[in-house]
Amino acid sequence: MDFVQISAFTIVALLLVVSPGPNGLLIAKTVPISGKTAGFANVAGFLTAFYVHGLLSILGISILLTKSAELFLLVKIIGALYLAWIGIKALLSAFNQDAFATESVSPTQSKRTLLKAYMEGFLTNALNPKVSMFYLAAFPQFIPSGESALLYGLILVSIHALMNMIWFGGMVVLFARLSIVSKKYIFQKLLKGATGLVFIGFGAKLLTLQAE
Repeated sequence: MDFVQISAFTIVALLLVVSPGPNGLLIAKTVPISGKTAGFANVAGFLTAFYVHGLLSILGISILLTKSAELFLLVKIIGALYLAWIGIKALLSAFNQDAFATESVSPTQSKRTLLKAYMEGFLTNALNPKVSMFYLAAFPQFIPSGESALLYGLILVSIHALMNMIWFGGMVVLFARLSIVSKKYIFQKLLKGATGLVFIGFGAKLLTLQAE
């Protein structure tokens, strides 16, 4: 694996990172409500899931997702239901907020909130078969065969994880800097409603995903 191969993988992965998806929406939902630290916990969950998918792909286990129609369907349904569940929770929260709530809503931060934010970030990606499919499609093109395949695979996963950390970490900082606006009751109500609908949409779209 040379510089050209690494550069080509970086470009492909970068396009995947910056494309709109559930990760960005999760950050947009988390930071205004639970604060910047919870947003970084989301990102940590993303990165953990990437390494899980990457290792499974390198070891050849996740190839079952594309070879077994039943297993792929099961993972797809679980992932879609999880995204839809996040969306439904956001919608219910938006509609159930007290109409006479205070104008500003302060972020709530606790160890439980951080663990919940981490798990939301992890599960959003761990239950998404598209991540495994990306690695399974990319690795044969960029990893040379041989004993060093595991090392090269981990290097590529680390590049992908680093770009995600920079991109979504920047989003966390951006939303945190908009805290004055994001704490407004009407902003949070609209944000929860919008993210709820889009998450449900991503869940429905995931159901249409076909194994290559």
